[in-house]
Amino acid sequence: MNTIRTLCFVIAALSSYAALVYRLCQVRRSWREDAYRTLVATLLLQCLTFTMGAVAMSGDSFLGVGNLAILIMHVAAVAFCVSAQIILLRWATTGEEAARKSRRWLITGIALNVLLIALFFVADGPSRPSSDFDTGSGRPLILTYLLLFIVSQAVPCVTIWRQCGPYARMTDKASLRQALRLMSVAAVVLFLYCTARTVNILTAAAGVDIGAWKLASNLFSAAGIVLLSLSLTMPSWGASVTGLRDWARGYRSYRALYPLWRDLYESSPDIVLEPPGAAVSDLDYRLHRRVVEIRDGWRDLRPYIDRTTDDCAPGGGGTDGGGTDGRAAAGDEDRQACAEAAQLRRALLAKRAGTVPAHNKDDGDFEDRDADDFHAEVVWLTKVASAYRRLGRAE
Repeated sequence: MNTIRTLCFVIAALSSYAALVYRLCQVRRSWREDAYRTLVATLLLQCLTFTMGAVAMSGDSFLGVGNLAILIMHVAAVAFCVSAQIILLRWATTGEEAARKSRRWLITGIALNVLLIALFFVADGPSRPSSDFDTGSGRPLILTYLLLFIVSQAVPCVTIWRQCGPYARMTDKASLRQALRLMSVAAVVLFLYCTARTVNILTAAAGVDIGAWKLASNLFSAAGIVLLSLSLTMPSWGASVTGLRDWARGYRSYRALYPLWRDLYESSPDIVLEPPGAAVSDLDYRLHRRVVEIRDGWRDLRPYIDRTTDDCAPGGGGTDGGGTDGRAAAGDEDRQACAEAAQLRRALLAKRAGTVPAHNKDDGDFEDRDADDFHAEVVWLTKVASAYRRLGRAE
């Protein structure tokens, strides 16, 4: 059991140090910002808290003083929770309101830590077994100390959870909004830690042994701190992750459009402004070019598209439209994409054979699927290209 508890402290400490190192890499451009300095202080306190937790698990004394690591861990944890609350205020509010609320939290944190230190020494904490600070051992002063510490952790969890939702709706920055939502999840998990820790203390005081369930508090603590570390750094890396995700989605679309683009290019080589096969150095530009070239090649095929046949060819791989209205709409869209792909395939074959259908689409523009929004256009053409690939190359 002690091994698992130590491992939980180590995981929390490592996630804290990783977040701290990541933020320290931005010190040159951000050090003058109050919010950044407060964030670094928060992460330092977070590192100290769980480092002392790991140290406390390895021995009963620190620097020659019994249970000193436990006291430092608890004092740092209170300061860390207060600092995290101040970080949230810095993110969400500005000016005098943020300063006033920050001072209030700072004074409360100092008062709580003074009271914890006083209780620790009045209860003869240095000479007590370290297990007393897990269970309280029925001693009123130790129980008071532990319950006061739990309250000091639970209250910030509740206030952070209550504030994150409204603050997330107020901000226009997507990465900050995601960070606030993740912080609210971390606050819930850490509140569960406080609940489990209280259960451990009260059941021990009542003489009830809950066995392995005692580890729940450590597991909740480690999970909550990992989530909190991510939320505290997300505003700086969230935009990069979003950009990477958008790039990956664009690259998948670029590759998916290739079979349709290739056959249209072979049919109408003049649709391409640049030599095919160029490196994807600017994906956004290349994707725009590919969409434009597909549409140009599609227009060149209009004299060969037979308006009397718009069904999906056998083996086209259309999807069923059963189930809810959403699934039915998606099924209709997939069948339409398959029909468009089948028409294009027949048109390519007709152009190669020099056969012009009697009822072609030489007049007019595209159908309702000529979207104004580029993203919607890419999604639609990707569906058509996927259906075209399933039909097989027009040869």
